[in-house]
Amino acid sequence: MTGVDPGRLDDQQLMKELETIHRTRHDTLLYGSNDALRAHNERMAQLEGEYLRRNPRRTVASGRTRDGARDRGCGTPASTAPPG
Repeated sequence: MTGVDPGRLDDQQLMKELETIHRTRHDTLLYGSNDALRAHNERMAQLEGEYLRRNPRRTVASGRTRDGARDRGCGTPASTAPPG
């Protein structure tokens, strides 16, 4: 495993690690080797799993649920009128 075991991080360290890995995600996906992407995936899963373990009752924004997305109209075409 790369990095400190997430279970040994305090809450502040865990949040810092999560912020860093999310910030680097896009570049790793676009430009990293397959090995780098695999390692990134594994580390992200470890960190996120630890966050969820510590925060099982975290606040979930209604807009981040399926029903909330439907209410926003996500997944529907921006316009149903034909072009021109």
